[in-house]
Formats: sequence, structure tokens, C-alpha cells
Amino acid sequence: MHSYRRDLAMFRDRSFTLLMAARTVSTLGISFAPVALAFGVLGLPGATATTLSVVLAAEALPTVAFMLVGGVIADRMPRNRVMMGGEALNAAAFFSLAVMLLTGWTPLPALAVAAAAAGIATAVLYPTLTGIIPDVVPADRLQTANALLRLGENFSRITGLVAGGATVVLIGGGWALIVSGVMFTVAAVLVAAMRLTQVEGSPPGKDGGSPLGKGNAPGRHSVLADLREGWREFISRQWLWVIVAQFSVLVMAVQAAHGVLGPLVAKENLGGAGAWTAILAGEAVGMIAGVFVALRIRPRRPILVATLFLIPSALPYLLLGLNAPLWMIVAGAAVLGVCFDIFGILWSTTMQREIPAEALSRVSSYDALGSLMFGPIGLLVAGPLAIVIGPENALIGCAAIVLLSCFAALLSPGVRGLRTPEPARETVHS
Repeated sequence: MHSYRRDLAMFRDRSFTLLMAARTVSTLGISFAPVALAFGVLGLPGATATTLSVVLAAEALPTVAFMLVGGVIADRMPRNRVMMGGEALNAAAFFSLAVMLLTGWTPLPALAVAAAAAGIATAVLYPTLTGIIPDVVPADRLQTANALLRLGENFSRITGLVAGGATVVLIGGGWALIVSGVMFTVAAVLVAAMRLTQVEGSPPGKDGGSPLGKGNAPGRHSVLADLREGWREFISRQWLWVIVAQFSVLVMAVQAAHGVLGPLVAKENLGGAGAWTAILAGEAVGMIAGVFVALRIRPRRPILVATLFLIPSALPYLLLGLNAPLWMIVAGAAVLGVCFDIFGILWSTTMQREIPAEALSRVSSYDALGSLMFGPIGLLVAGPLAIVIGPENALIGCAAIVLLSCFAALLSPGVRGLRTPEPARETVHS
């Protein structure tokens, strides 16, 4: 049996506590940033929606372009140093954006360069975060660590969305971006205080060395060679590439529904922004509840269970498409939040257990790239689709895509058959 008291004992580990504090603070900064950047840019003299699109695209494109390189860097160098560098780059990017907005010197190329630096920071941080957790905690505590980290991030997202909007209204987008930069700076300082050593019970590298990503694996001579090695690790596991292929389709539908179709239906049928905010709040509450569920369950077939949990995530899109009452849609969004967080925690834990430590960040970068690559397509086609067939029908289509992608993934023997090792007694290191 697992107990919450045993879960909380994780905080006796100084490195884990620093990591969680850093992630919680950094996520708060990330949550401040979208509202601050959007309204800060739109408030500039002569700015249009196109101006904002250029800045956001300048941030998004480097994230995709540098994701694989970020994985290589995180596997070659100590991951705490890579993470510190990513947080510091984020801080520099948002301080630069803030200074431009506050001084009124806002040439579009300069805004785009600062936004691109933030995108590169994201590309470095994402694969590093997956890889650093096994560097900090032993293998039998991975799921607990992932769940606690997700809990802190979820609370930060909710707090950041509310506080970010209030800060923009009260003191303006530029000052809100200063707040984001300060938070990234604090996160970098917290990560700098971490001291990683080989964790007892953590999987060693293939050469028997440290799993800390210090570039100690033999035969690495180029980025391309490292990427080929990471690709071999990725493609050799059926459960891994099948779920990533599933998510490339699922995320496309979710992006269309969350980014365009859901707000359209909320505006036309449910009363506007207040209704959509209630739906997002229901999802956020569900995400927090999902963490507590994930802390308790230890499935023997984690990827099978995680995929089954994704099936009910189609519910809010179906309810929106059927013009269900608002309370029912909010409840469906809460179900989605529970399902997505349980999946995310089981997925991260399984990757950290199954992938060799010296390749984990590179494999994580392939996971991110594959899962997100069709998301922009969903955003682009959602608007025209809503015009042609109506947003309600398009949302029902999104729900169908989510369901079909889940059932297709369940056809894979690798997804159904992957088992966790026999459970061991959990340990905590102080």
C-alpha cells in the first residue's frame, strides 16, 4: 500500500525539493507569460493580430526546430546545468521583451529575436526535464516524483492564469513580463543549488557509467550520430512510437477544439468568455485530482492503462458539439483533466524506467516532436472547418478522432503487453 505520508517523505531529499521548487516557480512564470505577451504586443502603437502572430510564430518555430538538438545537449551534459541554462535563457528573453515594451522601442525583428530565444529555451528544457528526474530519485520513486512535480505545476498554472491577467490589467504587459523573468531567474538559482550524484536504484548507462548525461558514453562524435542513436532507441520500442503516432493525431484534434472550436461554441451558445473560463477551470481542477489518483495506482501494464484513461477525454468535445448544458461540459472538462494527468504521469514514469538513462533526453525530444508536429494543422483547419460544417459538427469530429486514435493504439501488442518490473520496496534518499 502507498500512503500520502510516504509520498511527502520525498521532500526529505534536498535535490528533489529544489527541483520541485524550480519547476513550480518556472511554471508560474510560463503561466504569466502568454497573457502578458499577447496584451503587451497588442497594446503597441499600430500593432495588429498579424504582429502578435509573427511574435508567437517566432517563439513556436525554434521550439520545434531545436527540440532534437535540445535532447542531444541534455544527454551530453549534466542535466542540472542544462536546465539552469534553459531557465537563464528564458529569463533573458522575457526581460528583453519587457524592456522593449516598457521603453517603447519595439521593432518587430527585435521582438521576434527575443521570442525566438524563449522558444529555444523551451526546446532545451523539455527533454532535460524528462531526463533529470531519474538523476534525482531512485527508480522505485519515479511515479511519486512525477506526480508531485505535476501537482506543483498544476497549481502554478491555475495561479499564473489568474494572477497574470490581473497583473496585466493593473500594471501592464511589460511589468508582467518582468515578473515572468524574475521567476525564471529564481528557478535557475534553485537548479544551480542542486548537487546530483548517482542515485541508488537508478538505471545506469549502457556502459555501466553514471546516468547523469555527462557525455561519458563512448563513440559520440557528432550531433547527427547522437540523433541516430536516439532514433534507434525510439523506434525499437513499439509501445513508444505507437503512442507518439497516436498523439500526433490526438493533439491535432485537441488543438483545434481547445484553440478555436470550443471558444466559438462558448461565444455563440454558452454566453461567451465566462463560460469558456468555467470550462478551463473544470479542466484545471480535474488535472489536480488526476495527480492524486496517479499517486495511488501502480498498474502492472502502465501504457495499456494510460491509453484506456485517454478514452473519456473525448467527453467535453462531444458535449460541446451536442450543445449540452454548461455544467455538464464543465464536468466533462474535469474528466479530461483527470485523464490527461494520469496518462502524463504514467507515460513519463514508463519512459524513465524503460529508456537507457544516457539516451532518455533524446528519446524524449523525439516524443515531443512527434506528438506536437500536427498541432498547428489543427489550429489552421479548425476555422475553415467551422465555417463549412459548423463548429458543433467539427467538435463531434474532434471527439471521434480522439476515440479512434485511442482504439487504434490499443491494437498494438506493445501497448497492451508492456509490464512494469516486479514492485520493489520504495526508498527515500536524504
